[in-house]
Amino acid sequence: MGLIVLIAGLAVFHASHLFVTRREARAAAIERLGTGGYRIAFSIVSLAGLALIVWGFAHYRATGWIDVWHPPVFMRHIAATLMLFATVFAIATYIPSHIKTRLKHPMLTAVKTWALAHLLANGDLGSILLFGSFLAWGVMARIAAKKRGDNGPGTTPSGYLNDAIVVAVGLALYVVLALYFHPYVIGVPVFTR
Repeated sequence: MGLIVLIAGLAVFHASHLFVTRREARAAAIERLGTGGYRIAFSIVSLAGLALIVWGFAHYRATGWIDVWHPPVFMRHIAATLMLFATVFAIATYIPSHIKTRLKHPMLTAVKTWALAHLLANGDLGSILLFGSFLAWGVMARIAAKKRGDNGPGTTPSGYLNDAIVVAVGLALYVVLALYFHPYVIGVPVFTR
């Protein structure tokens, strides 16, 4: 049951996010619903998909775990290292910096890095579906952005203070996620003895 709900949630969430890449259809929806109405509808659909993903994955983990392969232990170390980069990339989305300019779409890069890290460290079917679909979506969204000529922020701030801030806040986020969120909310410790 959990796997079915997870798949349904992934379908809803990714369909809403892939719709955004179809610029003509998106423009027509905004014209019909208005900017506010479109944002509300998009948010409701995305949150519904996310809720199904969270519930479905939690139920799957509790009742229907299906091993596909067993990643070697060193993959956890690679995943933990990649996650440090993913948190820095996510923070770069919100702070003008050389990092943001270089990545062009830092949130997409963060999602792809997060998904790849978790694919390397998890070999069960639910994880492969969850993280594999997010990785595929991230790649497709980046290709769509490139095709439409969206090359991210055009200007780079002078100096490197913002880059230092991005790295420092990204590192702080990484520590919070690794030490508190992942073990207590997800139930899987990042760093084990």
